[in-house]
Amino acid sequence: MLKKILWPILIGTVLAIVLLIVFPSLQKGTQSNFPNSIFSDNPLSYSSAVKIAAPAVVNIYSRSINSLSKESQDSAITPLGSGVIMSKQGYIVTNYHVIDGAEQIIVALQDGRIFEALSVGSDKLVDIAVLKIEATNLPTISINLKREPKIGDVVLAIGNPYNIGQTITQGIISATGRDGLSPYRRQNFIQTDASINHGNSGGALVNTKGELMGINTLTFAKNLGNDVPEGIGFAIPTSLAVKIMNKLIQDGKIIRGYIGIDGLEFAPTQNPSDIPVVLGILVTNTEGPSLQAGIQTNDILIMVNNKTVKSIVETMDEIAELKPGTTVPIIVLRNGEKVELQVTIGQLPV
Repeated sequence: MLKKILWPILIGTVLAIVLLIVFPSLQKGTQSNFPNSIFSDNPLSYSSAVKIAAPAVVNIYSRSINSLSKESQDSAITPLGSGVIMSKQGYIVTNYHVIDGAEQIIVALQDGRIFEALSVGSDKLVDIAVLKIEATNLPTISINLKREPKIGDVVLAIGNPYNIGQTITQGIISATGRDGLSPYRRQNFIQTDASINHGNSGGALVNTKGELMGINTLTFAKNLGNDVPEGIGFAIPTSLAVKIMNKLIQDGKIIRGYIGIDGLEFAPTQNPSDIPVVLGILVTNTEGPSLQAGIQTNDILIMVNNKTVKSIVETMDEIAELKPGTTVPIIVLRNGEKVELQVTIGQLPV
């Protein structure tokens, strides 16, 4: 009887020893696998991410150039929003709507230094502006373009809401690819429930490593009657902000191609029964290049420059990358028949 009791105990002990030899990391205990968790003496904290990112987020003010005396200068300074130092060369990214109409732009760093900033260029469509300051030893934001924003990622919004001083709010990425929300027709927002208030615009949305995930741009402010939406803010993805910044630094402006159509995404479920199932853009209006190419209202645009149309946003982005003056093939579906046309890319009006 005693043998039957001791035998399982002996086998269990031997197995435990073997596991500890093969997997020595198990000797460190469960606690090592859960840093800053309930198994740790340290509180859960994002202070390391804040320490990395916060110094690179600046406060932006405007000052009237008509202010002559010190007293009038002080009274004429107006808080505008926030910005992010992107490079040691002093380039700062903010929102177009933050600096739009500002006479003189003042940038205040978190270390107390204050500089006048020059406007390098801006893109109203994307709501991005690039500033430059002449300074040394600048803190810069950490950028990892390989890090794609994912729904559920924890993020921190850094900015200067209501000019009360730099403030950090925490949330998650609630959605990606949001569009049709900005008065400037901006597409592809990151949605977050981190608080983004007046003054946060142009600030940084960072992950728990302190890496820039987006430029905070707006809150959900649609008229919902007595409903006051909470926890709905938006940011421009880092990849897009960097792309626009580089173009503005290089050229001082953004040149986009366009073909001059308005349309609706045409899903297969919307197809009349007498035409093949297709995914494309139902053309509702034509002008300029599209009109000259022979595109007609109610055509379904299914291919542009040898690429299948998948969505309005993706197709318009691809067209925007084409150089004005370039002629590309397109295919439309008209009365159930494919029609091949050639369209010359125009320049999108500013």
